[in-house]
Amino acid sequence: MKIMGFLGSPRVNGRCSQLLQRALDGAVSTGAEIKRYDLINCNIQYCRGCCTCYEKKPELTIGECPLEDDVASILEEYLMADGYIFATPTYELNITALMKTFLERKIALTFKTDPLLVPEARHGIVANFKKKASFIVTANAHDEFEEVMGDPCYEAFEATLMLEEINTQGKLFVGRMAAITDEEFSEKMEQAYHLGIDLVAAIKTVRATG
Repeated sequence: MKIMGFLGSPRVNGRCSQLLQRALDGAVSTGAEIKRYDLINCNIQYCRGCCTCYEKKPELTIGECPLEDDVASILEEYLMADGYIFATPTYELNITALMKTFLERKIALTFKTDPLLVPEARHGIVANFKKKASFIVTANAHDEFEEVMGDPCYEAFEATLMLEEINTQGKLFVGRMAAITDEEFSEKMEQAYHLGIDLVAAIKTVRATG
């Protein structure tokens, strides 16, 4: 079992980062292997919209992109994982530009049979709902604003996972980041730990029953 974590915050030692690591620690406690990517430290260029990756070579599992960066190697590892944890603070009511840039480049996992149709998952991409993902979203707004601050982030993640047939397992919204007390943050860290545990358990269950 391998769980991958992706941090969309530019602050690799910040609280969003700490929550992600705690969730990954929870996965490790169940025996899972983990791999973490701090996107700020990866060479991920902006998509140029050239369409090369999803209009050519349908026989490939990952479409070829003319940009020379880390995305191809990240996606190769991505496909080897069994579950995912995406963590991002909210910038302007949505995921960060770092996270958005990475999600856009995941278009290489798709192929268009017709320019006027939506892309389809490439051969070998569809997970048949045997993989799952969980999300961590942080914000300065109070927790009761999760619908406004958190839901757009969840939707951004789920939109990219839909074609891969990867279901959402858990969501953790942590508000009041600018004023959260140590005690409150400790409680959220415990919730993050169980988010990782629950993700692994859910994957094991769906594979045992299907």
